[in-house]
Amino acid sequence: MNIFHHKQQFSLENGTVLPEIQIGYHTYGSLNAAKDNVVWICHALTANADVADWWKGLVGSGYLINPEKYFIVCANILGSCYGSTGPLSNNPVTGAPYYASFPSVTIRDMVNAHILLRKALGIDQIFLLMGGSMGGYQALEWCMMENTVIQKLFLIATSPSESAWGVAVHTAQRLAIEADSTWQDRSQTAGGKGLKAARAIGMLTYRNYGIYQEKQTDPDPEKIDNFRASSYLQYQGDKLVKRFNAFSYWLLTKSMDSHHLGRGRGVDLIQALTSIKQKTLIIGIHSDILCPLDEQRFMANHLTNATLVEIDSAYGHDGFIIETTQIINNLIHWLEK
Repeated sequence: MNIFHHKQQFSLENGTVLPEIQIGYHTYGSLNAAKDNVVWICHALTANADVADWWKGLVGSGYLINPEKYFIVCANILGSCYGSTGPLSNNPVTGAPYYASFPSVTIRDMVNAHILLRKALGIDQIFLLMGGSMGGYQALEWCMMENTVIQKLFLIATSPSESAWGVAVHTAQRLAIEADSTWQDRSQTAGGKGLKAARAIGMLTYRNYGIYQEKQTDPDPEKIDNFRASSYLQYQGDKLVKRFNAFSYWLLTKSMDSHHLGRGRGVDLIQALTSIKQKTLIIGIHSDILCPLDEQRFMANHLTNATLVEIDSAYGHDGFIIETTQIINNLIHWLEK
């Protein structure tokens, strides 16, 4: 992973000023002489900059988004815990980690940080900007902020504003973290049990009734405890606690809640979407209950130059990182058009 240091003050949307920031990022391939082969991928909530690892089958050597053809960039978001400035970073003023004192950030703040990185990398144009779920929030916001820099836009399982349903899910997750007695201890492990519970809540929305019935139903009707579905949620929660952090999770769910393309611009969502002129491919997933098709249909109806594709998947919201064959088939056809 590479680290970009911005050793100047960085102003957040809420008025707080960070003394400096750093952004962790990965690149794959090389920028060509014409500087017209950049694919920038924005990641979701608990992902990281190593997009070839988490979007297997779509990004990497031999795949559609191939470093032999494209200069691929993926940067860790502000507030996360994978190399970019966030709650576990040292505050340059105090010399100690921020922990709970790290200020709130918005999707717009994250994009502003990535714009600094774009300029530092000598990128003038982004041929294709891609994002799924929270990554799509960033991609849409970026088109609003730098509409002449982005040429094409690919969005999957995402929306132009956070829904009341999404805010409610995130609130339940933060309540779980806040109920942990260690929450806000000055420690990297603070809120660990709460984070595990928050992940379990999230897993209910990333998948759906059908896939739990198919994959997690116990074959033994005599069982009265230790059910397969329970073990699955325990396992997923433990995995996240080992690789992520409760402070970042709490903070980043807040950032999603404030996502609204019209906020601070004096326009409503329809006007905001109409102002985005890029050729756009939108993919929605029929079984997605977290970011349902209604949201992608709304975008397609109001974006100026959008194509909507609806795909089937048993995996709900998680289909955006699982259904790579369907994604590739539709994305390659759209790019060739």
